[in-house]
Amino acid sequence: MPKMKTHTGAKKRFKRTANGKYKFQRTHKRHLLTGRSQKRKRHLRQGGYVDHAQHHQVEALLPYGT
Repeated sequence: MPKMKTHTGAKKRFKRTANGKYKFQRTHKRHLLTGRSQKRKRHLRQGGYVDHAQHHQVEALLPYGT
């Protein structure tokens, strides 16, 4: 059986932790920042973890847990 391919878009956005969760950085922090409130930009700095409901989808995109 051939090797499974890793989704290149997903490997740039998600990292697997030692506990098996997937962490990511928030979006909307690149440009047009003057229209956003300071509170919103501050909260976008903090990363997040993939919800349990979408965990199986990210695992399918990253078969080798990169």
